[in-house]
Amino acid sequence: MPNPPASLMVAVVGPAVCVKISGRASFASSVDFKTLVNELAQRGHRRFVLDLADCLVMDSTFLGVLASLAIKASKVPETAAGLFELLNPNARVSDLLESLGVAHLFKFITGDNPVIADYKPVAAGTATRAEMTGTSIEAHQTLMQVNPQNVAKFKDVVQFLAEDLKRQETAAL
Repeated sequence: MPNPPASLMVAVVGPAVCVKISGRASFASSVDFKTLVNELAQRGHRRFVLDLADCLVMDSTFLGVLASLAIKASKVPETAAGLFELLNPNARVSDLLESLGVAHLFKFITGDNPVIADYKPVAAGTATRAEMTGTSIEAHQTLMQVNPQNVAKFKDVVQFLAEDLKRQETAAL
């Protein structure tokens, strides 16, 4: 039985946003997560606290999306340090961020959530297979750009996904 995508909950308190990620953060939830963060950033929110206490693991697509969003935030002048705060990540998630060479993009915090508010569920979007494939390609390209050691890990994945996306586009014609 396939694992369901992570559940995403959001709480907005002034300029701060807390996103609670529960379950397995994967390609299936990456488009919804990316959309949520981009929409909130467009509304002027600059501080993102990701509550990872209940996040079991992140796949490379979700990690690449997260890295891409952190890089994008670091380029916005009014973003204090340009870093997303990762609250209570488990050892597996921390190790993945470290091994992919993207841990430096984030501030790791432990303890109580600094953003206290009522969470609201994030409605699951209706991302198409092509959107998920495109997001996965971009995520893996980000991981390869941030850390050249990731090229060997993901170049075949990106090539496969690009070919798959081309097939999807051809079939849609």
